[in-house]
Amino acid sequence: MKSYNIKNYIRYKEDLEEEIKQLPQIINNDYTVWNRKQMITGFLPLVENLARKFSTLSQASGVMNIMDIIQEGSAGLTQAVDRLDYSMLKKSEDQEKTLKSFLSKRIRGAIRRGIDINRGNIRIPEHKLNEIRKNFGRDKKMVEMFFNSIFLSIDDKPSGNDDMAYQIPDKSEPYNMDLLNIYLDGLLKKHLNEKEYEILRLSYGLDCNRCSAKEIAVKLNMEGDSSYVRVSQIKKQAVEKLIENVDYTQVLDYL
Repeated sequence: MKSYNIKNYIRYKEDLEEEIKQLPQIINNDYTVWNRKQMITGFLPLVENLARKFSTLSQASGVMNIMDIIQEGSAGLTQAVDRLDYSMLKKSEDQEKTLKSFLSKRIRGAIRRGIDINRGNIRIPEHKLNEIRKNFGRDKKMVEMFFNSIFLSIDDKPSGNDDMAYQIPDKSEPYNMDLLNIYLDGLLKKHLNEKEYEILRLSYGLDCNRCSAKEIAVKLNMEGDSSYVRVSQIKKQAVEKLIENVDYTQVLDYL
């Protein structure tokens, strides 16, 4: 056990050891014999174990000490115990593994939120913090690169010979276009409305010849002198919707 020169921590450890000694014995790995208070006490060592790991991370350094982290983790444990479904727990073949998996996730979440809240005065929404934690947005950039290269790069290629990037021969192995088109068709139908789907389908030439923005405007009966501009706007909007809704694992094979 790592030694901490904190009086409160030492007193906490002594009190916890006494509480654990009073817990009823678990018969045949049946944790359902414990009541709410006993369940919380029995898994406080799990909170301490997770707290010690967080105390060595840079994100908690200078923000919270070990007792603060244990306190946040204990609050997360209490909330998790209140959400336990004992009927499902009885059906589990390994109750200890099921409990630790369920409780650990919520204890870690409570500690992370506590660290984030105490780091500074700026409050960042939880869903944004999760986006930041997830590879600092690299996964989303991969999805963005995939859809932009398919749907938007068609319009961006230069007509002259000045751009050196397009003079370099592409030696990469080509996609299986039939499979790619089938896969794209499924993604478009799932995430886009009818007009967005038609514009991307015609622009890309998914199951037809590629069409310009003006040709698409005519096919979709979009009236007005600047209807082709509206087609380009909807096309960009559709690509952004795909980037927001498609997980990078769904396009990983094509990156």
